[in-house]
This record gives sequence, C-alpha cells and structure tokens, in this order.
Amino acid sequence: MTTTRRDALKAVAGSVALASLPIESVLAQAGGKFVYANNSPYDNLDPHTIFDTARAASRFNLYDGLYRWVDNPPKMIPWLAESHTVSDDGKVYTFKLRQNAKFHDGKPMTSADVVYSIERILALKKGPASLYLDSIKPGSTQAPDAHTVVFNLNGPSAIFLTTVPDILVVNSALVKGNEKDGDWGEAWLTRNEAGSGSYALRRHDPAVGFTARRFAEHFAGWTGQPFDDLEFRTVLETNTRVLGLIRGDFQGADGYLPYDQIQRLRQSNNVQIIEQESMRVFILALNCTKPPMNNPNFRRALAYAFDYDGFIKSIMKDSVSRNPGPNPNNIWGTPADLKGYSYNLEKAREELKKVTEPLRPITINALAGFSESEQAATLFQSTLRQIGVEVVVEVSPWSVVSSRMRKADTQADIVPLWKSTYYVDPNNWVGELYGTRYHGTRTFSYYSNPEFDKRLDRALVSSSQDERRKLYEEMTQMVNDDAAGIFVYNTRWYGPYSSKVEGIRFSPVSNGQDIRWASLKR
Repeated sequence: MTTTRRDALKAVAGSVALASLPIESVLAQAGGKFVYANNSPYDNLDPHTIFDTARAASRFNLYDGLYRWVDNPPKMIPWLAESHTVSDDGKVYTFKLRQNAKFHDGKPMTSADVVYSIERILALKKGPASLYLDSIKPGSTQAPDAHTVVFNLNGPSAIFLTTVPDILVVNSALVKGNEKDGDWGEAWLTRNEAGSGSYALRRHDPAVGFTARRFAEHFAGWTGQPFDDLEFRTVLETNTRVLGLIRGDFQGADGYLPYDQIQRLRQSNNVQIIEQESMRVFILALNCTKPPMNNPNFRRALAYAFDYDGFIKSIMKDSVSRNPGPNPNNIWGTPADLKGYSYNLEKAREELKKVTEPLRPITINALAGFSESEQAATLFQSTLRQIGVEVVVEVSPWSVVSSRMRKADTQADIVPLWKSTYYVDPNNWVGELYGTRYHGTRTFSYYSNPEFDKRLDRALVSSSQDERRKLYEEMTQMVNDDAAGIFVYNTRWYGPYSSKVEGIRFSPVSNGQDIRWASLKR
C-alpha cells in the first residue's frame, strides 16, 4: 500500500496537531534570575546521551530541535525547521530550515549541523538513538543545500515525525574541534554545551547543577519580561525544596512533589501551583528474565499483592487516578474494557502455588529523593511478606538505577518509577516498555513475546490510525494478561512556581522545565 503525505501525517499520534510558530520580534525587557530546584543531579549535559525527564532542563533550554512539543494536550510546532514534506511512499522527509537561527558562538545553524547531529546520535547509540537506529542508516541523511535536510528512512515510519523534536542540533564545528579518539566529542559535551537554545551555558558543576544566560539573539525572539539568568540546582531533600520555594530562594521546582507538600505550598502567598493532567505513568517495572520473575504466575502473584487503592489513598492522598495499564489514561491505545489487577492476597497466594521453582529474596531498587518510589517499595515489601515472598529494598540515585537498567543482568527485580513522555504516541509507553527491539535502550522489563513483537512491527509502519489503535490495544491486553508490569496510577502535575512568575507553558514532554516562555509578572 502506498502512503501519501496526508496519510503519513495522519499517522502521527492522535491528539498531535502541527501548528505554526508565532515568531516575535518585540524587544523584551529582561531581568532577574530563575532558580529551579531539581530532585536529581545534572551530571551530564550531552543532549545525545541523556534522555530522561530528571535531567531534561539542559535539553530544553540549551538546545533546539527541528520541531518542538508545547502545551497540554501536546502539539508540535515548527522550530529550527519552518516546514516539511513527506514523499508518497512515506520514506523521505524533507525539512526546510530557518535562515535566521544561529548557535551561541554566532555561527549560523545550517543543514550540515542537522546531518552531523543525527549521525552523532546514531554513532553514540545512547539517549534518543533507539528512536532512529531501526529507521535511519548512518550516512543516509542528506543536505542538498544549507537550509534543506532530507531524511531517507529505511521504510515508512508511523512515529518518525513525532520523534523529530528529539533530534537536538549541535554546533558541528565546535563539537568536532573537541573530539578525542573518535568519541564524537562525548567527553567534552558531557560538561560543556554547543547549542542554539534560548539560554547559553555559563557554568556546570555535576554536584551542584548548571547556570545559563539568556541568548538575546535567539531566532524566536522574546516577549514580556523574560529571565536573564537561569540556575538549575540539584536539591535532593524534599523539605529543602519546599522551604526554598516558600522563602523565595527558588522560583520553580519539580511538579511531582508529595501531595501533602503541595498542600503545604498552597498555603504560601509566595507560591502558585499550576495543576495539569500529565501523561506520566507510575509503574513497578518487573525484570522478566531471572527466575522466578520470568514465570507469569509469579508475576501475577506480585500484581495481586500490591495495594493500589491503599497507596493512592494513603500515600498519594487521592491526588492521582488509577491507571490499569501501561499507557496513560489520556491517550489512545488501551482497550476500553481493560481490567487491571486489584489488591487480593488470596488470589496472589493461588498464583504463587502454581510456581514450581524455588523462591528467592526479591530485590526492589527505589529511587533516592523520590518519596513515592521509596514508599511504594516499603509498602510492597510489607504485603509480599504476607504471602511468603521475602524482599530486599535498596535505595539508589536515578543515575545508578538507570545505569543498572541498561542490562537485564544488572537491573533489580523490581524498580518503582515513572514512564514519562518523550513523544505523544502509545509506542512511547507500551511499545518501548515491552518490545524486544527496545531491550537495553528503552525497556524497563526485558519482556519478550513473539506475538507482541509481530504486532509492534506492524504498528510502527502502518499508515492507518484505526489499524494502529487495534494493534496497540491488543499489545496492551497481552502485557496485562502476562503481568509484565504493575501499573498503578496516571500522574497529575502540580507545578510549584513563585507567585511572581507568569507564562509557564506546561507540556507533558518537558514537564514544565522549558523556561523560555516564563517571565516576571509586570
């Protein structure tokens, strides 16, 4: 079947709308400093090796992509690219670049920089690389002129356009000048920056965070009273972040604080809470490789042993919605009649009786500084002991947990964490979490099911929205039946900001860390 340009665009995620970008030429009166308190370290600034929301601030503020996700529900707007076309066979994407974009050192941004950036992503095979390794061959992207980029895909892709914002463009000349032993400048770019983003790096300390200065010559211009300076500071202790917001030391912080702390912040005249439905799913990721975790009966016993309602009521204070599957409630791809697991220790014991191999202590690796992750681990440890499953709880920083998750052999049996939004398509959730093709890159589970993979392969190339919906619904049901993960809730975002700040544009993709839209109230 031939895919038309129109069909290819329709295959983009359901609620995604391509909008035009209003470029402002108004000179803004800038001033002030925006300090953001984060619950994870900014230990790496390389936009092509990091790909998690905990460290998203450098990606969204120091760098630009061809398109950009904004607002909620998320929509894509042209950014470094003005427009694009798709060939009738769905394999060739041609982007026209803006002619007024430049890097922080004054060098004009050209198509050669875009080509170098995708080649670097493919070569490093980290961060966003998993989105493109199957669809783009190294050396296939072309720059016919300074302001035209042509991506020649291996075949039609239903998700390529939705992932284009993740091709963040680096200053090729600057990075090449800092390459060592063929490392594509990775050692240098971990601590430095080569972007064209709204803010330019001034200082980076992996133990403290980073500071940046407003790039006054950014092609998108500035309105209102934007902040001249940004500081993204690592503040692991929740109480310290909350007190800093109340005192006015911080102008913003992560929007996933414990709900009792959100209520505490609501009482302060110095703080405003911006509430939004998110697309961030809290799951207990199960490593499906090691016995007895590779036994579906054992995993079902685990799924029946988690107290979902108790956790949502007691820990989350009913601030979130129960989510029975891997996809967020506010996107397509989940069967309307999907029934998740409920807390039932009797059924858990019944499933456990079907497990013939010897049981061993199970390890839960919680995320340090994320109270819900730690509390979920403690709660689960308690209920599992009631059915005769011993649990060892470890607490580690995200950098350690994410490093361990790159291999099934080093990942813990269970990791309570969130699956965040990188692009708006069910493949971002159920596809990446449970497709064999994503093992070692995007998966948390190392689940492997040939029937699932067959459907995933079709869903990734289909130009029919109806077919894709059916396929992802079937995949979601398979994952549920096999208890490949434990799905708890869909997050609400409660963004705490100074009452003196306006213009925050929350998107589930950037999680409120895209600060170029913010300004001081006039």
